[in-house]
Amino acid sequence: MSIAVITGSAGLIGSEAVAFLHDKGMRVVGIDNDLRRYFFGAEASTRWKAEELKSKLPNYEHHSIDIRESDKIFQLFRRLGKDISLIIHAAAQPSHDWAAQEPLTDFTVNANGTLVLLEATRQYCPDAVFIFTSTNKVYGDRPNTLPLVELETRWEIEPAHPYFKYGIDETMPIDNSLHSLFGVSKAAADLLAQEYGQYFGLKTGVFRGGCLTGPAHSSAELHGFLAYLVKCAVTGSPYTIYGYKGKQVRDNIHAFDLVNAFWHFFQNPRCGEIYNIGGSRHSNCSMLEAIKLIEMISGRQVRYSISPKPRTGDHVWWISDVSKFQKHYPEWTYEYDLRKMTDEIVAAASKRIKTMARGT
Repeated sequence: MSIAVITGSAGLIGSEAVAFLHDKGMRVVGIDNDLRRYFFGAEASTRWKAEELKSKLPNYEHHSIDIRESDKIFQLFRRLGKDISLIIHAAAQPSHDWAAQEPLTDFTVNANGTLVLLEATRQYCPDAVFIFTSTNKVYGDRPNTLPLVELETRWEIEPAHPYFKYGIDETMPIDNSLHSLFGVSKAAADLLAQEYGQYFGLKTGVFRGGCLTGPAHSSAELHGFLAYLVKCAVTGSPYTIYGYKGKQVRDNIHAFDLVNAFWHFFQNPRCGEIYNIGGSRHSNCSMLEAIKLIEMISGRQVRYSISPKPRTGDHVWWISDVSKFQKHYPEWTYEYDLRKMTDEIVAAASKRIKTMARGT
């Protein structure tokens, strides 16, 4: 049976990938040591999801390994060997703000951990496909230099600009911009994945995501904007928007649609390829627009305030141009739009809150 190795296997993207590939008939080996709890506290722990996967999926094998521990990673890859046909690397420290608290932890998890996994792949399963979950933050704050127009509920790029129709493509430079330390560590990992494809010929694909979301997100204030906003709505907790009058725009892609894109790449891989991937013009919103939608779906008012100071390196406007990926893989399409994914997140959050209230 073909093996897929998933890092961050209890997280949003990792758990979606585990379920998706298990349904495809693969044996799935997950690596996740719940560092998210360390980053963001107990409310963001992924342990609940890890236990769910272990109990429900017979062909799932879980390992609580830190991806920086090269000896343990190499031992696992050596044991599995060339039966590994796919690696999806979704483990990360994912927050701008947290990275500044512990730069060494952020960089070693994001950059060194990625290097460990790439080298393990090269040594023990060089024919496997390696997919890296990167981020649009590798572009730093360069998107903020685009000509933007302030509208009633959002910022929007000028209609005459080449990015207006589809969004930002992969030709945007990553140099000479403010990235945040998180953006730097992810850029280092991004380049490593490209290099292992271009230099060693590994089948590496780099996916620079917009806002990745879904009902399995163990969200926290510092990461997981849409899911955390929903959590605040259903619990009545206050929410703070940082900067840009709440009109900053994000494109949102459901974890299923992203993992489905990974699957298409796996079927016909390339070496060292990069893709911007997100909700594109298909699924995007400003913070204010997201609040309005969530209030309509949940029937609850969101208690929010707007801080005048934005987060360091944060984007005013981001919409991913996914046309390069669609050109390479024309059979891939979106399953979720903004309304459908928000409906699902609200329903899941409401159910989880009720379960917690019952103490079960």
